[in-house]
Amino acid sequence: MRRFAGLALVAAFLSATPAGAANRFPDQIDLPNGFSPEGIDIARGGVFYVGSIPTGAVYRGSVRTGLGDVLVPAQQGRPAFGVDVDRRGRIFVAGGPTGAAFVYDADTGAPLASYQLTSPSPPTFVNDVIVTRDGAYFTDSFKPFLYRIPIAPNGTLGTTAEAIPLSGDITYQADFNVNGVDATPDGKTLVIVQSNTGQLFTVDPATGVATLVDLGGDTVPNGDGILLDGKTLYVVQNFLNQVSIVALDPDLASGRVTETLTSPGFDIPTTIAEFGNRLYVVNARFTTPPEPTTAYWVTQLRKPFGR
Repeated sequence: MRRFAGLALVAAFLSATPAGAANRFPDQIDLPNGFSPEGIDIARGGVFYVGSIPTGAVYRGSVRTGLGDVLVPAQQGRPAFGVDVDRRGRIFVAGGPTGAAFVYDADTGAPLASYQLTSPSPPTFVNDVIVTRDGAYFTDSFKPFLYRIPIAPNGTLGTTAEAIPLSGDITYQADFNVNGVDATPDGKTLVIVQSNTGQLFTVDPATGVATLVDLGGDTVPNGDGILLDGKTLYVVQNFLNQVSIVALDPDLASGRVTETLTSPGFDIPTTIAEFGNRLYVVNARFTTPPEPTTAYWVTQLRKPFGR
């Protein structure tokens, strides 16, 4: 697998740090000033990838040391929102209002493919992405669809994307609707969050039928990126500056909000990824003017005991 280059990257980062530094796992990982990040994913060995909203660049680094550099340079007309890296070493990027998706090589940063998932008019917002065995699934916050880029058993990407209408329990309303997405390990069930209602749904990726997850009256408003870890779901609530932990029942049909994580390092967090017993949250700082000198960072949290 091509991810071995990622492991080599980590080794290079570790060799560049003082003895013992590799075990400290920095609580804050600084990104380039002016980067304006949104999405994050972490690959094998602790190699992380973060996308830049205005430039479409992708930054690659190590969660062990906090060191890194820009892998994918700025891409004209290719904003980067949700990011996911598959086991074959490909970075999938959601293109927000462009209605497009982009794929890059996770080792070299070279562009591999691009897809026009939907027309940008009427308004669209391709917001997040999760890659399963058979496809990459993208959410749209303005249009009630999922978009799927097929992936063949040998890993070959399909030449065109499929639009899957969302149906069942979900109803799109004004403002941002479906945002974050994740999948069960077998890829047979997706989990999505609807930001404006604070509701969670499971989705059959083959049909687009969405089923409400019963939270017993609780909601997770401003839900942004999500992370499904077994039967624990972490929901980033951006403008609330918190991450809610949802304990899901085995069938994913119901669950309860059991805990809320906060941090002094949060400043409009958007997306979340994990490495071992650590969580990594990107801070988009949407209420801070995005100047070239504006600082951006990723905040590390330890998973609550027992998770």
